[in-house]
Amino acid sequence: MASASPRRAELIKQIPWLRAAVFPSNADEPPYTGGGVSDYACGLAKAKAENVFGKTGGIVIGADTVVCAGGEILGKPKDKSDAQRMFRLLCGNSHEVITGICVTNGVKTVTAYCKTLVTFGEYNEAVVCKYINSGAPMDKAGAYGLQDEAIASLIERVDGDADNVVGLPVGTLEKTLKEFL
Repeated sequence: MASASPRRAELIKQIPWLRAAVFPSNADEPPYTGGGVSDYACGLAKAKAENVFGKTGGIVIGADTVVCAGGEILGKPKDKSDAQRMFRLLCGNSHEVITGICVTNGVKTVTAYCKTLVTFGEYNEAVVCKYINSGAPMDKAGAYGLQDEAIASLIERVDGDADNVVGLPVGTLEKTLKEFL
């Protein structure tokens, strides 16, 4: 698996018939310049998979999760101020979380994506500031982790695959692997 994410490394273990090693990718991640968000996520996943395939060979899985709110792609926050800006955009609204998946062996490549809608309740400054000051949002697209208890009170609803929001839609990956094999 082409990933440095500890969350993805844990989630992939849910596929009992798969034994996967994790290799971080150092592929370039160009900024979003428009077009389909799912195409963008799949393109990033493919770049990661191809980058690691070039080093390891074999069958490589790449994944990339993007958060789209108000027409803006929210990557990992640059700093605390950026994280707070993201929470102000997310709170009181719904947003999409899209994970692109790519499986490649250098000859055959299959891509897929999973989309989940997440709805946040109203902005709560005390909860948001405490969470941001903990440092937890700094390595997460959209500045939050669905699995983080510290912000559970902000999340009203998840429509779709919750694993997708954490970083790896296990069901979609398993289906994609079966199609690939």
